[in-house]
Amino acid sequence: MSAIPRLLVVDDSATARRWLERALPSYEVHLAADGREAVERAPVLRPDLILLDVVMPRLDGIAACRVLRAHPVTAATPIILVTSQDSEHSVETAYRSGATDYITKPVDTAELLAKVESWLAVAAAAGLTSP
Repeated sequence: MSAIPRLLVVDDSATARRWLERALPSYEVHLAADGREAVERAPVLRPDLILLDVVMPRLDGIAACRVLRAHPVTAATPIILVTSQDSEHSVETAYRSGATDYITKPVDTAELLAKVESWLAVAAAAGLTSP
């Protein structure tokens, strides 16, 4: 893992992106406005973890997650889906798309930090984070 873990935060709401960025001050946070931008930037950026909104224009988070899982550079990157959808079907769809974890909006800062730290630790232990 890089000295400061690199995160890619993907959300079509500029307000949500700014909030997540401020909630993660200990990380190098990069921002993307939709799923298409995420799948274009992630293989180059090589983030240690991706926070991915589900409901977005151009390419939604479920489809973006599938594309990221199919790319060799991001196939094992932890992806936490962040969404207001919390039905059992939505959660199942998220995990079937390849999501590592799932968090619902409004996001609880303590839960967010705990999940990010936990999945970064798992990825580091498995040697999956960037140098």
